[in-house]
Amino acid sequence: MSKLWAVTILALTMTGVALAQKPPLLAEKDVAALANEVSGETAKRNLEGIAGFHRQRGSQGYHKAAELVAERLRAYGLSDVTILQFPADGKIYYGTQRSRPAWDAQEGDLAEIRGGKVLEAKIASYEREPVSLAEDSESADVTADLVNVGEGIAESDYAGKDVKGKLVLVSTQPGAVQDLAVGKFGAAGIVSYAQNQKTAWWGENRDAIRWGHLDTFSKNKTFAFMVSLKTAHEFQGRLKKGEKIELRAVVKAGQHPGNYEVVTATIPGSDPKLKEEEIVFSCHLDHQKPGANDNASGCATILEVARTLQKSFSEGKLARPARTIRFVFPPEIEGTLALLNAKPDLTKRIKAVVHMDMVGGGPETKAVFHVTRGPMSLPSFVHDVAWAFAEFVNEQSYQYAATGKAAYLLSSPEGGKEPLRAEFSSYTMGSDHDVYQDSSFGIPAIYLNDWPDRFIHTNLDTPANIDPTKLKRVAFIGTASGYFLANLSAQTCTDISPQISMQQMIEMNEAVRRANQLPPSEMETVLRLWTLQSSATQRSLDKFLGQNLAATAKAPGMETPTKSLETALGPETPASGDGLLKFARNSSIKGPMAVFGSNYFEDERAKRGLPTKPKLLDYTGLWGSGEEYAYEVVNFADGKRNAQQIRDAVSAEYGPVPLETVVEYLKALEAAGVVERAK
Repeated sequence: MSKLWAVTILALTMTGVALAQKPPLLAEKDVAALANEVSGETAKRNLEGIAGFHRQRGSQGYHKAAELVAERLRAYGLSDVTILQFPADGKIYYGTQRSRPAWDAQEGDLAEIRGGKVLEAKIASYEREPVSLAEDSESADVTADLVNVGEGIAESDYAGKDVKGKLVLVSTQPGAVQDLAVGKFGAAGIVSYAQNQKTAWWGENRDAIRWGHLDTFSKNKTFAFMVSLKTAHEFQGRLKKGEKIELRAVVKAGQHPGNYEVVTATIPGSDPKLKEEEIVFSCHLDHQKPGANDNASGCATILEVARTLQKSFSEGKLARPARTIRFVFPPEIEGTLALLNAKPDLTKRIKAVVHMDMVGGGPETKAVFHVTRGPMSLPSFVHDVAWAFAEFVNEQSYQYAATGKAAYLLSSPEGGKEPLRAEFSSYTMGSDHDVYQDSSFGIPAIYLNDWPDRFIHTNLDTPANIDPTKLKRVAFIGTASGYFLANLSAQTCTDISPQISMQQMIEMNEAVRRANQLPPSEMETVLRLWTLQSSATQRSLDKFLGQNLAATAKAPGMETPTKSLETALGPETPASGDGLLKFARNSSIKGPMAVFGSNYFEDERAKRGLPTKPKLLDYTGLWGSGEEYAYEVVNFADGKRNAQQIRDAVSAEYGPVPLETVVEYLKALEAAGVVERAK
């Protein structure tokens, strides 16, 4: 306990120093130029255009959205505007991503039949609400009775119920029940009221229709309709009374060979050497219609970043960037994996990414805006850059809300006036930033995102709920962060050094808070690992610049805090037995294990007839779940760390986990060919 208190006091002391209350990192004239140019209204207009398309991967709607984005980029004067195409046929792999065939739909109607006649009022209509037809549905023309089977994921749900040739009503995602309902028990199709993306508002809006998915690669092809809670409960009530419900489903849809389309454009760098390096702005263009916050907001916001920067450079208000700035609009995760695997030369040029996924939620969405740190496996200062600008916007927006005045007016005439209140948050998964920061690529990614959002993945995620002021503020944070990184050099790195030191001490306070929740045997592990993380974050500046800055003029005392903390902590946990084993990633397999539509590890495990699912995948820790533990175990497997060190690292990040659970997963990865045992 004495060491814990020593670290606590030191960390609290170091965070008592405040940075000057002026624009961070960039010259005041540059901050003013960006704040004055970036427009929430322009971003909102572009968002409304994108949200008008049903943007499923490889679909006609996605292609039209891609063409709209490309047209806007050309109109803004960007270079090399193109729509890259990567074949997707269900067989080709891009790293760990098995390509999913394109999917299109022309028709999808679900209606009730009474007295032998089809009722005019449709229960579900693809034309009216595209989200009502589950993705990967196949063509059908079926008239059948409806049978309620509850969740539909266990054989017991079907006990005593005749579902052959009928439609099943389920509370689960269609893809989770199709092999059992259709494949085993012979159901003709699925009607689902699955309530995914749980928040405090989960299930509150009984009229909302949620996005549904079938299993892309299932052999039991079928169709599924998504209905609201209100509709489902009405069905259940009628069926409970013994009433027969006869439905007619007409679907014209299906998979077909197609392409992952990735829109990309650049603003070329001006430095003869550094222009070969790139700072990337990323989003994901695919989603159901309307998908306004998820993720027309991210796409429209990086479009606004592109417009703002290009216009400012053309008018001489900003100096052109030393590094090239690229803008990328892919299908979520799978498009990014296709790009990074198919274009290795481009991948090597990327120094950092600013990724935006859900950034425009107004008050109705209940959204909280986050600047999300990277995983512990990839420490980087770039997140501190983003937080410096987010904190600045927090201050300016609060001052404006409280007094009606601010040095920098970061509000839009058509938007709100409330403060931003951005949060600097621990690493969370779920978007393309997972791909970039996977150890097979190792590209640090700033993740800007809203969570929660009570309309996510529903027909209520509309442009009406998007705030132009929020779009303007996020565009400013992203633009300023990307522009700073595009110009960062050994000569200017002293500007970021105090910010790195400050943020690392704030994170050490978080480590102390976490350590206080643990038994003494785990306390020092957490503190020691977070201390090492702090030192690695400071060194990441050297890696970004490709040189050793130890001899250059850094901020005075920049490394003193972590060195002082290191002296207060003991040695690492001694390893023995299986804890001594070392594993290294197979360099030919690039990407996370969990991707869209499949799981590379699970697919390989099934192919090779490996034992049961490793316990780690279902493990729940204090601060993380099995998916997060598994992601980081793979990332930490570098051939240098032993299993004990990997266990300690993920325990510091997500909470204590048994060594044998980590070793079991590492051995399973080895059997699946994902990692190799290092000597």
